Amino acid sequence: MHAISLVSISSRVAAMLAAVMLASCSGGPVSEQDPAGVEERAAGAVPGAQTQPVKPGSVARVDLTGRPGAQSQLTDPRSILSRRSVFYDLDAYDVKDQYKDLVEAHAKYLRDNPRAKMLIQGNTDERGSREYNVGLGQRRSEGVKRMLLLLGAKEEQVESVSLGEEKPKAEGHDEQAWSQNRRSDILYQGEY
Repeated sequence: MHAISLVSISSRVAAMLAAVMLASCSGGPVSEQDPAGVEERAAGAVPGAQTQPVKPGSVARVDLTGRPGAQSQLTDPRSILSRRSVFYDLDAYDVKDQYKDLVEAHAKYLRDNPRAKMLIQGNTDERGSREYNVGLGQRRSEGVKRMLLLLGAKEEQVESVSLGEEKPKAEGHDEQAWSQNRRSDILYQGEY
């Protein structure tokens, strides 16, 4: 008897749920929204926009260091800071003595301009496998970075990458071209 009453309660609950569901659907079909309109435009035209080519020299330079004259130090040919490459011997990645003053000057610039950021790109000549050259280029850029950090630059200011043989400075297949391609290039934010 007890089982019969549970079955009859269950069927009553099911019937009530079905009635509620049918009642909620009795409002009739929902009307669709009107379709969106289509604009007629000429090819390439953008309504409201007026475009004109940028005239050379009309874009302002932005000094990201926040210091007056800071950018001119980096581009003034009389400044050591305008020199941006460290060159290497074949299969070497140690910074030669002749480039230590250059790296020290860039480290001082970074210390004096804490918002300045630098990218060091390690490069190689075309000799060697692609994998070897990528690794050598990375060791070259990291060597310059390590020296900058030891001289007071902050880790977040300096990034090092390898371009391997992909960005030659000199075209050619001789020692004169190769010696120009074995280098680390120093770029400041806004130059890369």
